[in-house]
Amino acid sequence: MYDILDEIASVERVSTPRGVSTVYIGYLGNEEVAFLPRHDKDHSIPPHAINYRSNIYALHTLGVERIFATNAVGSLRDDIKPGTMRVVTNFIDLTKNRPTTFYDGQEIRLRDGRRIKGVVHVDMTYPVCPELTKILDDLLLERYDYARPPHVIYACMEGPRFETPAEINMLRILGADVVGMTLCPEIVLARELEMCYASLAIVTNYAAGIQKRVSHGEVLEIFKRVRPQVIEILKEAVKRVPIERKCPCKDALREYYRIFP
Repeated sequence: MYDILDEIASVERVSTPRGVSTVYIGYLGNEEVAFLPRHDKDHSIPPHAINYRSNIYALHTLGVERIFATNAVGSLRDDIKPGTMRVVTNFIDLTKNRPTTFYDGQEIRLRDGRRIKGVVHVDMTYPVCPELTKILDDLLLERYDYARPPHVIYACMEGPRFETPAEINMLRILGADVVGMTLCPEIVLARELEMCYASLAIVTNYAAGIQKRVSHGEVLEIFKRVRPQVIEILKEAVKRVPIERKCPCKDALREYYRIFP
């Protein structure tokens, strides 16, 4: 997805309290967007080493309110086939060593000048933005022959290795449909800054034990094949985003607002 933009207007190196992130400002179709390659442009950063906090805070600093993420996933179910797309509606976080919150004692300054300090327990009852998720739902149902809304539960693993067959069996028992390495803590951090988040999951393989072997080369090959459809979906999704946010994401921190001198 690294050359997804039709035109790049600027490259921003954004300094945040958690590090520095590079964001590409440009156009997807006729819409101005910010594009952040989480693995960097040369795919040099493995999933467990991504600075998720810096990335999300950088987007927030630039004025981004809504995020459409793409996540390559392995399928845990026979009926979720490689080369197809799904919409994430819930997740199970089984990562181990990643900083998972902004609220670890340090004061956080929001873009509009509000400050938050202390313990914050952000609500994840509805993990994804309902407005953005409906847009993706509608697009996939319009363009592809899904018998029902293409929703999946995403299990996020630490990586960078692929999972064992025993781990995949565990995830199926827990109720996961797909497995990947990049959704968490990204989705939680977005909620912690009152940003909307939706994930378009691209199924690139069957998970370990369902097919004989899982390889990174296979993942890239499948993603390359489905890439034109992914870009088509994202271009149309961005066009359908309403100007005003009416979802609960924008009020996720309401009970924690503090005014400091």
